[in-house]
Order: sequence, then structure tokens, then C-alpha cells
Amino acid sequence: MIRFVTGNEGKVREAREYLPAEVEQVDYDYAEVQSDDLETIVRRGAREAYDELGAEDGVLVDDTGLFVEALDGFPGPYSAYVDDTLGIERVWKLVENEENRKAAFRTVMAYCDGDELTTFEGAVRGRIVAPRGEGGFGYDPIFEYDGETFAEMSTVEKNAISHRGRALEKFADWLAERE
Repeated sequence: MIRFVTGNEGKVREAREYLPAEVEQVDYDYAEVQSDDLETIVRRGAREAYDELGAEDGVLVDDTGLFVEALDGFPGPYSAYVDDTLGIERVWKLVENEENRKAAFRTVMAYCDGDELTTFEGAVRGRIVAPRGEGGFGYDPIFEYDGETFAEMSTVEKNAISHRGRALEKFADWLAERE
């Protein structure tokens, strides 16, 4: 069994689609180190979660950021805070007049089973556009991939190309190699 440390049930549903093991959601609020590097954040979170939860099974944590080229990677690991404080409309306004609106969603996951701490990354490249679409959450209305924003895609379409899905696929392959 894998204990996915997250308060987001949607992440857990997506993990269950990719992973060959049982996935249990664990709502534990680990101390998130402030860093410009997603891997640093998740490595520390996974180690703390494993140590604090007394997990016999491994724990999985993830962190995601939106990295906008014209803003030198901002908001990056601070994406959730920026969304909460500024909102996506103001992020769009920051980028609206930029010639280069390229961006990438990146997810890094860390798995810790006490013996190993391993990370897996997934990314999807797109561009920032004016908000459109009714679905999704967070930055989905302003992140366009192949002509559609994530908010215009169904959950199935989005998960098929998502940054988290790509990281989960790498994790699933790694788990399969260990068996």
C-alpha cells in the first residue's frame, strides 16, 4: 500500500488510475520548506511524513508549480500562495503584454519507504492565455495546451496529458521494476 499525503481527493483518484498498489489518502500537514526547487520541498516533506506517521508502507508526497518563462519561472513553487493571494486573473495581467507567454506545469513526487527516498518528475509545456473554460481548478483557465485551456478539457482529457500523470507514470514504472 502507498500512503499519499495530500488533502486533495482528486490527486488520490488520479494516483489510483496509474499505480498498481492500493493508494490510501493521508491528510497530514508536513512543514513545507520554502525553496525555489520543487524537489527540495518534496524530499523534505516525504522524509518528515514517513518519520511522523510511522508508516510501515511508503509515503508519497507531491508539489506542483506553474513556471512562466517571461516571469523567470514565477510563480513556480509559490503557485498555490500566489493563486490564493493574487488570483489567476492578476497572474494573467502580469503576462498579458509579454511576447513570450510560454509556461510549464511541473510536478515532483517523492516516495519514501524508510530505505529509499526517490523522486519522479512530470511536466507539460503550454502557454498563458486569457482565462477561459469552466472546469478544473487553480491555473487551469489560463494554461493552454494544444489550443485548449486545462479548464476547457474534461478530467479524462486533462489527466491523459497532465504533469502529475506523467510523474505518476514514472513512479508506476519504478514500482514495477522493483517487484
